[in-house]
Amino acid sequence: MAEVQKAARIGPPLRVVLVDDHEMVRAGLAGILTDAGMQVVGEASDVDEGVASVAEARPDVLVLDVRLPGGGGPAVLEGLDEIPATLAVSASDERDDVVRTIQAGATGYLLKTAAPDQFVDAVRSTAAGDPVFSPELAGHLLDLELADHVEDPEWESLTDREREVLRYLARGRTYKEIAAELFVAPKTVETHVRNVLHKLHLTNRHEAARWAAEHGFEL
Repeated sequence: MAEVQKAARIGPPLRVVLVDDHEMVRAGLAGILTDAGMQVVGEASDVDEGVASVAEARPDVLVLDVRLPGGGGPAVLEGLDEIPATLAVSASDERDDVVRTIQAGATGYLLKTAAPDQFVDAVRSTAAGDPVFSPELAGHLLDLELADHVEDPEWESLTDREREVLRYLARGRTYKEIAAELFVAPKTVETHVRNVLHKLHLTNRHEAARWAAEHGFEL
């Protein structure tokens, strides 16, 4: 068993920069990361220090508080020439904080209510390029997804129900299955699909499903 555990640790440790304006928080996160076999290669307490620390250390992962002196966590990302994989770790679950941080380039967003093992897993996932978000933020992420397409005139031309039908099409659902999900008649679904095809200038449901998938509306 000891040999297996040793083999699992082979390879360079993940290098992490911590940016948080509370020294006790940084100390706690650093201890958790060190115990997990990672290396804290830089710390900072405000925006300017954060930008300088990341630029110098070039970490695998930046763990970033959202509310920082000097402009907030997003200002750190906006000040970097190259943004590393970034996990925002914040006490704030407010929509504006979440949306602005992700739009600035953060990979994921974890609330400080997360358990230590969840934090460690989130850092590792972030290093691998996999976004991690606290479940409580699901509604904000949906808002962010829709905001990304707000200037798409074709998407904006669809009604809420037509968008819903389009998402089901992208998941490969049949008219009957969609009707059952929406508690409407299959003929009603057909009408919605016809409207979608007309507005998107498409010829059949398969093209509509492909359009939705290509534009990221299959979720």
